[in-house]
Amino acid sequence: MPKNSKVTQREHSSEHVTESVADLLAHEEPVDYKRSVLNVTGETWDKQKDGDEELDAENRPAWNSKLQYILAQIGYSVGLGNVWRFPYLCQKNGGGAYLVPYLVLLIIIGLPLFFLELAVGQRIRRGSIGVWNYICPRLGGIGYTSCLVCFFVGLYYNVIIGWSIFYFFKSFQYPLPWSECPIVKNGSVAVVEAECEKSSATTYFWYRETLDISNSISESGGLNWKMTLCLLVAWSLVGLATIKGIQSSGKVMYFSSLFPYVVLVCFLVRGLLLRGAVDGIMHMFTPKLDKMLDPQVWREAATQVFFALGLGFGGVIAFSSYNKQDNNCHFDATLVSFINFFTSVLATLVVFAVLGFKANIMNEKCVVENAEKILGYLNTNVLSHDLIPPHVNFSHLTAKDYNEMYRVIMTVKEGHFKELGLDACLLEDELNKSVQGTGLAFIAFTEAMTHFPASPFWSVLFFLMLINLGLGSMIGTMSGITTPIIDTFKVRKEVFTVGCCIFAFVVGLIFVQRSGNYFVTMFDDYSATLPLTVVVILENIAVAWIYGTKRFMQELTEMLGFRPYQFYYYTWKYVSPICMAVLMTASIIQLGVSPPGYSAWIREEAAEKFLFYPTWAMAILISLIILASLPLPLVFILRQFHLVSDGSNALSVTYKKGRMMKDISNLEDNDETRFILSKVPSETPSPMPTHRSYLGPGSNSPMEMSSAPNGRYGSGYLLASTPESEL
Repeated sequence: MPKNSKVTQREHSSEHVTESVADLLAHEEPVDYKRSVLNVTGETWDKQKDGDEELDAENRPAWNSKLQYILAQIGYSVGLGNVWRFPYLCQKNGGGAYLVPYLVLLIIIGLPLFFLELAVGQRIRRGSIGVWNYICPRLGGIGYTSCLVCFFVGLYYNVIIGWSIFYFFKSFQYPLPWSECPIVKNGSVAVVEAECEKSSATTYFWYRETLDISNSISESGGLNWKMTLCLLVAWSLVGLATIKGIQSSGKVMYFSSLFPYVVLVCFLVRGLLLRGAVDGIMHMFTPKLDKMLDPQVWREAATQVFFALGLGFGGVIAFSSYNKQDNNCHFDATLVSFINFFTSVLATLVVFAVLGFKANIMNEKCVVENAEKILGYLNTNVLSHDLIPPHVNFSHLTAKDYNEMYRVIMTVKEGHFKELGLDACLLEDELNKSVQGTGLAFIAFTEAMTHFPASPFWSVLFFLMLINLGLGSMIGTMSGITTPIIDTFKVRKEVFTVGCCIFAFVVGLIFVQRSGNYFVTMFDDYSATLPLTVVVILENIAVAWIYGTKRFMQELTEMLGFRPYQFYYYTWKYVSPICMAVLMTASIIQLGVSPPGYSAWIREEAAEKFLFYPTWAMAILISLIILASLPLPLVFILRQFHLVSDGSNALSVTYKKGRMMKDISNLEDNDETRFILSKVPSETPSPMPTHRSYLGPGSNSPMEMSSAPNGRYGSGYLLASTPESEL
């Protein structure tokens, strides 16, 4: 022991010992138990390997700036769901009233769990596999499940980017190719394409020109070469953006994260200047307060919060693992969470301003078509001219005049009114036609843009925004795969990233068949929801109940320089696990109640039809859920019965001066005094009990009974340096 250490000075002093263990150890020289007598494992110290591990921890890549990191987290969490899922849920579940349950659940579920993932990633500085191996080795399967779910989601998510790329390049022409139905020649007669005439120009372009979709999932129809090329471009973009890790993806984020906001603001300004935009926004935010009492609304709000922040995927942990350990991740969690919420509201304003304009256009079209029917009935004396109010002018017919005329005719011709085939043409009905996902982006929104002045310009902006939103999320998703695998298995980053992209492209060819859209629906509905809910519940339990909430809060205090609010203590320990368990139960019930099926486009009818999945598709669906969840019980069993090492019998941890943190959460006052060295050297307690022998991994020795909650033997100290990933 150094002569100038405080412990040595105390031995030769008559002063009363009042300093805590943490104060004493802060001035001691670094100790490496792997090369000391405390190494009870019997393993020999490999100097070269140990040096490599320390060098790896010190040389871990880091973000160039705090702004780059924040933009990466925003780009990952703000995705396509903010633009085409949140507005739909808002409209469906009570308009402005839906924002209340969403905001409440964001605060009690979203923010605490997002903060938890940021904190463990920054604290342990590893990907999802290494983080959960360290916190609770028996729950190490969490990291592997996260990787698998990221892979499944990335497979179909990149297909959506491919669709956006196709529309982006098709936007460089005037008029837009989906603005009018194509004309086909039937002998010497030119006629409108029947499928398009029965539906609409934008619907026809989506289903026939873009997807060339088959009538069911059972009809493969072969590869769609246009979509195959677009998928190749999409994976090439993702590969180039992630091949150098955060060195390359961080630079991409400056554009991919900020550009969507520029486009959304431009669309909002343009949308507010459109006729009927205010109708859409007022319809959107007219609160239906009775909806707030509906449990289904709260379930859908919780699910949206859960997926909007990217919880459980591993991307959040991967990005935060490249931070310095004194970074204020609490501020980051709050900032990103509320920017995500603000983006959802902004996108909702944009969507419903544009859809309000579209509803007015469609309503006027309805009035014109039905006015022509009425004129025909007047000319053939089916209707009397006396039924038409005197102030109505058919050459300048307004929606108000038509509605008045419609009510009069309906009253007088009550018995035969249905035979006339007249529509009410109510603006409210058009606004209530809720659309989401591809139906919103590739049909409703594209149809609205055909009525914009300079429509190709706005179309280019819109699909470039979708590409960037998708790319930002895909970079985070890929990090959720590459970071933990590279950290754990030490594979070469560039080789693994390229190999992963090539493999994903080959597997992803299933989504660019003519029936590919049905597989996208299957993966979107079933591959992630249930496994991710289980993952996040286990993450919460691992930190709050196994690792210890008090212990975790103490480490956060050391890491951040301040103690997080007690609010997080109670949400992590009680509120979030209960809410997530309720959400998981509701999701299972929903899966059981809702018949497993999909909406198929029937070419002959030019309409959608709900079909059930065939037996082989059900087998794929169930396999997806089982495969994604399999690592959880598998790793638990392997480590519970010591079939593989979990590192719990190793004291081979290395720390450096000033970087060790003490676990005092479970120590009583009298326990701490046992670790303080007395004035007489002979009375100094031994760091390890001499009368206890190590009996091996399968024993139930006292040492095992008093081991740390994470399964590591030791003297009660946790290290701020990066632990080695296990398994």
